[in-house]
Amino acid sequence: MPNSTKIIDVLLVEDDPGDVLMTREAFEDNKLRNRLSVVSDGVSALEFLRKEGEHADAPTPDLVLLDLNLPRMDGREVLEALKADADLRSIPVVVLTTSEAEEDVVRSYSLHANAYVTKPVDFDRFIEVVRQIDEFFVEVVRLPGR
Repeated sequence: MPNSTKIIDVLLVEDDPGDVLMTREAFEDNKLRNRLSVVSDGVSALEFLRKEGEHADAPTPDLVLLDLNLPRMDGREVLEALKADADLRSIPVVVLTTSEAEEDVVRSYSLHANAYVTKPVDFDRFIEVVRQIDEFFVEVVRLPGR
């Protein structure tokens, strides 16, 4: 039976302020109580996940929403490093990107992404996609205990 009271920590790795805003709005519009943390580049993502530097007190996310096209270190490199790290590899990663390129889909799955979602450009559709991702990871799947 779904547990709609479960709250998870979500890390959004996104450099586009508009997409960050839309994701925040999607969480608010859908009354999602999950905690959303945001970093804007790949290096910061790994620092957050590894609790380094300014991210020493960061929560360990239950889910990562990862853009592929990021400054300093792209999402493919982040995904590869995350899944190669024994302490982090069990964290589910949803690639949430504008890329529809088949090679990005194939590479993401070969790097062990848990899902690949192309960002809708329409705001209402974007809100719905974020709601569906949230619903799936909060109410349907069982995440590793933290």
